[in-house]
Amino acid sequence: MLVVVIGLVRISMYHWREGTTEIGLALLLAAFLRAVLPDGKAGLLAVRKKRKMDVLLYSAFGLLMIFISLSIIGGPLSSTG
Repeated sequence: MLVVVIGLVRISMYHWREGTTEIGLALLLAAFLRAVLPDGKAGLLAVRKKRKMDVLLYSAFGLLMIFISLSIIGGPLSSTG
């Protein structure tokens, strides 16, 4: 959650590209933690009973968010625009 908060602070400071990339990295960190932690220790990371599906979805959403944040040019929060 700390990485997400840092990303949201970066977005509020008009560094939206870095902030959304950090949130994507937080999702990849969640995927890694869900893969290595046992079910009893995973806590709220264990959304489904199947670990593989959680890891797949966390990874996919994280990579998608990073891809989108790096591929969008300009935008309403752009510091160059």
